[in-house]
Parts: sequence; structure tokens; C-alpha cells
Amino acid sequence: MKHTCKYTLITVLAILCFANADAQQKGKTKPVPAKTPVKKQTVQEKKVSNLAKSLTDTVKGGAKPAKPIIPVVENNGTLSEEIIVTTAYKPVLADAVKIRRNPDLEDQDPFKAPLTYKPLDKTLQQDTSIRQFDPIKLPRESATELDNNYAKVGIGNLKTSFGEVYINNGADPALQAGAWFKHLAQSGPLAQQNYNKEDLGIFGKSIGDVNSLSGRINYKYTGNSFYGYDELNPPTVLNTGKQHFSTLSGEAELAKNYKDVDKQFIYALKVGGSMFSNAYKASENNIIASGYINQTISDFYVGVSGSVDFTNVKDSLYSISNNIIRANPYIKFQGENYKIDAGITIVNQFGSKTQFNIFPAARLEWQIVPKYIRLFAEASGDVNKASIRDFSETNPFLGANVPIQNSIDQLDLSVGLKGMLAPGLGFKASIFRNSVKDMPLFVSNFDFTKGYNRFTVVYDNGKSRVSGFNGELDYKPSSDFDLFGRVEFKDYQLATEAKAWNLPTFKLTAGTVIRINNLISVNGSLMFRGNTNDSYNSQVVKISSFVDLSGGVEYKATNKISIFVQVNNLLSNNYQNWLYYPNYGFNIFGGLGYRF
Repeated sequence: MKHTCKYTLITVLAILCFANADAQQKGKTKPVPAKTPVKKQTVQEKKVSNLAKSLTDTVKGGAKPAKPIIPVVENNGTLSEEIIVTTAYKPVLADAVKIRRNPDLEDQDPFKAPLTYKPLDKTLQQDTSIRQFDPIKLPRESATELDNNYAKVGIGNLKTSFGEVYINNGADPALQAGAWFKHLAQSGPLAQQNYNKEDLGIFGKSIGDVNSLSGRINYKYTGNSFYGYDELNPPTVLNTGKQHFSTLSGEAELAKNYKDVDKQFIYALKVGGSMFSNAYKASENNIIASGYINQTISDFYVGVSGSVDFTNVKDSLYSISNNIIRANPYIKFQGENYKIDAGITIVNQFGSKTQFNIFPAARLEWQIVPKYIRLFAEASGDVNKASIRDFSETNPFLGANVPIQNSIDQLDLSVGLKGMLAPGLGFKASIFRNSVKDMPLFVSNFDFTKGYNRFTVVYDNGKSRVSGFNGELDYKPSSDFDLFGRVEFKDYQLATEAKAWNLPTFKLTAGTVIRINNLISVNGSLMFRGNTNDSYNSQVVKISSFVDLSGGVEYKATNKISIFVQVNNLLSNNYQNWLYYPNYGFNIFGGLGYRF
């Protein structure tokens, strides 16, 4: 309304001015108008003209304004006319520059579930110790029929005969009793190359509420011939006499049953003996009584173990009394991550020789990776009793009158790691250094001019040193697969002998047992022994290294009957364990097994 009045007043004043000017010009001759020069537009006037033009063009494309736009430029070049826009600005675009985009109608907001909180009404427990788990009840199993007894018989090349029988009273938790018998015999391609072994025994064990009583009686008989000779220089006469070893042994043990209680006192007592003889009328009889007592106090174990060994050894040239009393007092500490055994071993030799020794008996275990890897270190010592029986089990080609002399482990040191690398994969690795006095060595005692081809035992009189590395690996991911192996490296520094006769510096043993399914199972073994040395005619003779690979398979034909095949020396290597005594070549035998 205010602007309308303003425009009305301006219009009235303009009319009055034009009327007054027109009255003054009446009666006068109108002069010829002179040519007026074209006035050059200023910059401001150009801007106003362009603005008026653009507004006019805009109006042409849109709605028509209600009042014309009259720009007026005053003498000072300023714009005095006010512009009124009565409609909204509507730009017009050509079709070529239009953007056509459809709206996205999908809901992009993620779904958020409603959160609910339920506070636990439970008292905070400050006890961080391990608590006992409640046992889970297993589903009741139906009783299955168990076969406690079995028998095997088999035959093969090399005149192999095999037999095995095992008898047991059954699944009685308080009483176990049974008997066994084993037989194996073979004959090689060489003259008088034969071997036989029989082993039989009975056993029993009674488990009471407080104590357990067990005992066994065993008889073992082995036989072989002296068939070895130098094939490059065969003797004109060879004494291939027969040798046999028989051992009757037995023992009885009384032990207190273990119970998981505090301050437990446990004990055990064992009494045993053996009678040994060979074809040369040599004999070795002994009686051994051993036992221990142990008191548990919290994390401490205090106790003492000991033994008394009375042994009498006879041969055609000597009769020796070789008795040993041994005591080992100890104290043990056991924590969550460690275990410490501290003690000493006291040994007194009496009889044909008298000597008193005290040795350390200490062991440390430290868990460096919980539940997986343990570090252990050990320092120990002891007296090793010389025994014709033990020597013959190692080398069955010994002659008569083998010298008897106890050796002494003065100080055995070892350190290593053991534990689990992965589930089912266990290992043990250690380095050691042993100081041994009067170490026994097997050496040839041949005299082929008389056809004599036997071995004997010599002792490295003085202090010997044995250093090396032992490694063991066992991979058993399940009860159907087991792979295991052991490797040994040894270095010998002897006091008097030139070589460590018949002792290898490297030895590898490995084996596997695989159960393919409920019907088929296989087994395999591998042994690699490095070079050894022996002495013959005051000369060092090298015995080459060898590999022995064996395996077997068993097929369960029925629930009672099974078929088995065993193959030894698959590579058919004609190797020698002992100088001039080649082993049996490739041999295979098989047979039937019966469970009852």
C-alpha cells in the first residue's frame, strides 16, 4: 500500500510538470531541432540496460509481471528505481541438459535388534584355584564278551618256526593270574647258522584294600652255534660248537596301594633271584632284595630306596663273589611349574672286591611353556654290576672265562627338553657327558689256527668319557596310528683302548603301528647302525654300517581267527652285527592266530 501511494504521487507531479511546460510553449515558433550528439552510455547505464533486458527476457519465458519494470538512471549514475518481482523464478532448461534419476526406494538402514540385559544375581568368588570338575555320567554300555587268551603258530623260509600262547584268568579287578609261552627258531644259509629261543612263565597279582601282592616265575632258554669265520681266508678247521643259555628267575613284591590323600605314607618291598648257566658250565646265581619308603608332606616327598644284591659267578678258571649294597635317600619338591629331586646314591661293593662310593642323584624339571615344553637337567652316578648273563644277552658268541669287573659311572650329566610340540606329537632331546671308569667292551678273541671264533670282554682301565646327543619322537594322533623313532650320537674318548670296540657312534631306530580298519593292521621297523670297529690280530677291522627294514601285516578273518605275515630284512642286506658273523638274510614267515 505504501508503494502504491508513492507511485500515485509521482504520477501526479509528472502530469503537473508536463502541463506547465506545455502552457509556456504556446504561441512560440517551434525551432528546428538541432542534431543532438549521441550520448555515450556510462558503465552503470549499460549495467542497468542489460539488467532490464534480462528481466524482460525472463518475463517472456515465464509469467507476465503486473507492473512494467522501468529502470531510471539519475545524473550521478545511480539506480533510483526499485524492482518488484511478483512471481518465483522458473528457469527453463533444454531437454539435452536435464538429469533424469529415479529415487532409491530401498531401505538402507541396518536392522538393530532390541537389546535386553539380564543381570546375574551371583556372589563374586575370589578363589582362583583349580576346582574339581563334576564327572559326566556315561551312557550305560552293554556287557561285551572279552577274549582273554590267544595263540599263534607260523612257519616260513630259513626253516622258521614260530609259536606263542598267552592265558589269563579274565577281567577280575582284584585278581590277575596267567601264563605264557614263546618259541622262535631259524637256520641261516651258512653251516651251523642256527638260532632258537624259548620263553615261558607264570604270574599272579592280588589287589587288596590296602596292599597289593604280585609275583612271577620265568624260564628262558636260548641256543646258537659258533658259525662265524673270515670268508676271504677260510680256516681249515672250524670249531662250530653249540652254545646255550638258560635262566630261571622269579620275584615277589608287596606294595601299598596309592591313594590321593595328604601326608600319605607308601612303601614297597621286592625279593627276587635268578640262576643262570651256559654250555661252558659257567653259572651265575644271585638274590636281590629291594624296596623303598616315602612320606608325602604337602608339596614335599621324603624317602629312601635301597637294595641288597648277592651274586656269585663261577667259570672254569674263577669263582667270584660280587655283592653290592645300595641306598638312595632323597627329598623331592613339586610345584605347579617345577619338580626338584635332590639326593645321593651310596654304594658299597663287597666280596671279592671292596669299594665304597657316593654319587649325586639330582634332577630338575622346569616348565618353560605351560603344558607343552619342559627343561630338565640331571646329575647322577652308580656302580654297574658286571654279569655273564647280561653280557650273553648282548653278544651270544662269547667264549669261556669272561672276565668280571664292575664299571663305575662316576658322573653322568645331561640336559635337554621334552614335552609336546602338537596334540599327539611328543619329543625328548638331550645332550650328555658321562665319565666312566673301567668301561666294558666286546672284542674278538679269534684263533683260526685252532678254529676258535669266540669273543671276550676287555675293560678300558681308567677314566673314559662318552659325550653325545639323544633324541626321541613319538607321533600318536589316535589309537589307530603310532609313529616313533630314536636317534643316538656318541663320541668316545678312551683311557687305554685304541677304539671303542663294537660300539657305534650313530644309531637310528624307528617303527610304526597302523590300524587301517577293524580288520587290517600293519607294523614296520627300521634300524640304521653306523660303522663299528673290532680288533683282529692286533689290527683294527672296520665293520660297515647297515640298514635293516622289517614289516608285517595282520588280517582279522573272523572274531576268533586272524592271519599274519612278518617279513624281516626286506633289503636282504648281508650285514654283520659282530665281526665275521653275518646276520640272517631275507626271511618271511606267517601263520594263524586264534583268540579264545
